[in-house]
Amino acid sequence: MDLPLGQVLYQPGALSHHVYFPNDCTVSLVALADLSSALEIGLVGKDGMVGIPLALGVPTSPVRALVQGAGSAMRMSSARFGRELKHNAPLQQALHRYAYVAMATAMQTAVCNKAHRLEARLARWLLMARDRAASDRFQCTQHSMALMLGVRRAGVATAASRLQRRGVIRYTRGAMHILDRQRLLAASCSCYDVIRKLETAGMERAA
Repeated sequence: MDLPLGQVLYQPGALSHHVYFPNDCTVSLVALADLSSALEIGLVGKDGMVGIPLALGVPTSPVRALVQGAGSAMRMSSARFGRELKHNAPLQQALHRYAYVAMATAMQTAVCNKAHRLEARLARWLLMARDRAASDRFQCTQHSMALMLGVRRAGVATAASRLQRRGVIRYTRGAMHILDRQRLLAASCSCYDVIRKLETAGMERAA
């Protein structure tokens, strides 16, 4: 199915009726403090699944699942997914490893948001979004980036402008184009490498 930019797949505390396996879309997992405060704690792309609580036997979502990059995904009902999970041991093992990686990524993201300056955090997020989109070009708005990083839009605009002036990215009307991945990597904090190693190790064990 096609998932448009901005579509909400889950709300905190609501029953999860489906799980989603992205093909070329990206989905942000957003923790909410109140109506005006939110922070991204996970970003799901083609190598992941939206609906990990269901794999752990929990029928509700603790976060909002928001389509960050439009595209397509495969969808399965929670009931059918539960039936498959009961007798598919390799699927159970893969999802348990993925749940561990998601938990560790959320922890590292929390540390990153506390310890590192905004430009480095933005570079880290852009690299993660690029990995999940499997492309140097993807959709994102300044509003959504500010929400994902837990900062004001003006701060993201300033940080993105710095990267653009240095020829690292090109950003116009919600379209992001990474021009130089190596320089973006140099601008990022060390958390990107930590998260990438976690993801790589999890995928290798799942294989």
